[in-house]
Amino acid sequence: MKPWLSYTLIRLGLFAGVLAVLLLIGVPDWMSAVAAALIAFSVSYLFFRPQRDALIASVRRSPEAEDEAAEDDAIERRD
Repeated sequence: MKPWLSYTLIRLGLFAGVLAVLLLIGVPDWMSAVAAALIAFSVSYLFFRPQRDALIASVRRSPEAEDEAAEDDAIERRD
């Protein structure tokens, strides 16, 4: 599974689960949404670092990849 997809699903699932629990115990809607967002952010920041690091690594381009792309562009322009 792609890193961005797994990390997004974890965070959305965590938010939805906390939101559902808060709504079931009778916390007002807006307060539940704010609390669920804060709790989901905090838990994902503390406990899902490997998934976050994998996501960051998949998004960043390495300097070698940028050099190769520049070389490919130069070759294409020369031909």
